[in-house]
Parts: sequence; C-alpha cells; structure tokens
Amino acid sequence: MAAAAVENVAVSALRSVVLRVRQAAERSGRNPSQVRLVAVSKTKPISLIRQVYDAGHRRFGENYVQEILEKAPQLSEDIEWHFIGHLQSNKVKSLLAGVPNLALVEGVDNVKLANHLDRAVSNLGRNPLKVLVQVNTSGEESKSGVDPSGCVELAKHVKLQCPNLVLSGLMTIGMRDYTSTPENFRMLSKCRTEVCKELGMAEENFELSMGMSGDFEQAIEMGSTNVRVGSTIFGPREYPKKQAN
Repeated sequence: MAAAAVENVAVSALRSVVLRVRQAAERSGRNPSQVRLVAVSKTKPISLIRQVYDAGHRRFGENYVQEILEKAPQLSEDIEWHFIGHLQSNKVKSLLAGVPNLALVEGVDNVKLANHLDRAVSNLGRNPLKVLVQVNTSGEESKSGVDPSGCVELAKHVKLQCPNLVLSGLMTIGMRDYTSTPENFRMLSKCRTEVCKELGMAEENFELSMGMSGDFEQAIEMGSTNVRVGSTIFGPREYPKKQAN
C-alpha cells in the first residue's frame, strides 16, 4: 500500500510539473511543445518509473551507466532515454550497446569522449546519435563541462569531425544546490549564439538543456528547450551506496 501511495504521488507530481512547464512557456510567449520534459529517475525503482510511464510519459533520464543498463531492458522500448552528465570514455561502448533506445547524450564535454561516441556508434551500426555539448557555466571545479571559452571549438569538432553524431545543442548543470542564477542561463544562451554563428546553424533549431527541479521554470522563461526534473517528480533521491557513473 505504501509503495502504491508513493507511485500515485509521483504521477500527481508529474502532472503538476507538466502544467508548470506549460505555464512557464506561455509566460515567455513560447509554444509549450517547444519544451521537452525529461523525468530524471536516478536511484528510483523500476516500479516507480513504470507508473510514470503508464501515466503517458516517455522521456526519462539517468546519470549512471550501470543504472540505465539495468533499467532500460526491463522497460518499454518506446522510452526515449537521455544519459545526463559526465560520461567516462571507457563506458561508452557498454552504454550504446546496452540501450538501443538511447535518444540523447547530455553531454559531451571533451574531444576524447566525442571521438569514442562517434566510433562506438559506427562500430555498432547505430543510427547517428544526438548529443549536447556540456558547458560549465558556473565555473565550479566540481562540475563537468567545457569552459565557455572552449565551447565553440568542441562544438565544431563534434559537428565537423564526428559524422556519426548529431550536434543538437548545449547543456549545463546548475549550481551546487542544483539551481542556477540567471547568469548561468544567459551564459549558455550566449554560447549558443557563438556556436551557431561559427557553424552557420539556426539558433531556433539548436537546443538549450538547462533547468532542473529547483529552477526549471526560470530556465524555460530564459529559453530552455529541455528541462531535467527528478526529485520534484519522484521525491528525494536515495543513495544506498556510492555509485560510479
């Protein structure tokens, strides 16, 4: 009974977040369909994810390779999985081989990782994989991501030297408490302008993945096209043991 109650709470929370996403988009004069909501389910059980799936949601995100490798095969193939955050190069092959419905990697933060992903996609015979370049907009050493000053060069490498990857946009992770200041969001938007100018791409077709549970509405109002919401939907995360990504 208790587990069912938690699951029902998650479904109610999902519906509330969907409404808040729509309202934030409308406040900024945007069509809500321009904003993607990713339910971040790290540390959460299959039963809880399935309940949210049964409520109609199809986009889920994970931060740990081992966790997504365990969960994805037990869930429907029509889920669009996002891998979010730092990805170690030596785990690229297992991730891509183990999750055929991996839709997006958020994000690529160095040339070595981009090259590993490009080769793995080719070797596995997968369709080209969408990726976002991860930018460290807060300047925190604990955060992964390329420095804003190196964003254009990394994006150019992915676009021009990695034929099996689709450069789809940029992403950033917020401050230590998983909220961001407007400056973080403005910095990512500035990076997008610079990247699109250098590569001759249309800004409106280049994604900005920014905004999490504590700041997703502000992020949408400042142009985010992809928000990653975990604890607001699923409840506080539980870490029974230290996990490696």
